[in-house]
Amino acid sequence: MGLFRSPFRSREVLGIAAETLEFTLRASEEAHPNEYMGLLRGEDARDLDLDRDGLVITDVLFIPGTETNPVSATVKNSAIPNDSREVGSVHSHPNGVLRPSDADLATFTRGSVHVIIGAPYGRDDWRAFDSDGYETDLDVLNVALPDDDAFFDFDQNDIDEELRREDRPRW
Repeated sequence: MGLFRSPFRSREVLGIAAETLEFTLRASEEAHPNEYMGLLRGEDARDLDLDRDGLVITDVLFIPGTETNPVSATVKNSAIPNDSREVGSVHSHPNGVLRPSDADLATFTRGSVHVIIGAPYGRDDWRAFDSDGYETDLDVLNVALPDDDAFFDFDQNDIDEELRREDRPRW
């Protein structure tokens, strides 16, 4: 009998990919004067050619239906997918304050790392926090991100095969 193995050797977040951080800074600036909000997702560090156990933040998932204004961003909990790759959240503070509010702390329940980005959205205008709201170090890592284009790499033969599998009886 085999043991269940988690897709991640360790749930420790080692850092954020530089490209992902740049994306969140740009998205926050584009959302200004409203807040920006997303969920952070991670990849196993070894899959990114790092010789360490843990996770690297590589993706930001925007939840459809998120409502934003200059002082808050609200996500409908029912719209959040169950995602084993989720490691935390990111949102912006258009007022530039780089510390969590009481309302922010109430949203820090999912994942272990929460990033706040402040105006003017430069390379140093962000901080990372743990689930209790304490500032934590988060290294910016220069790693090659996985090729997401493979998701769209399919043709009619692939579609036909998928349809044939769906037509088979399921016992």
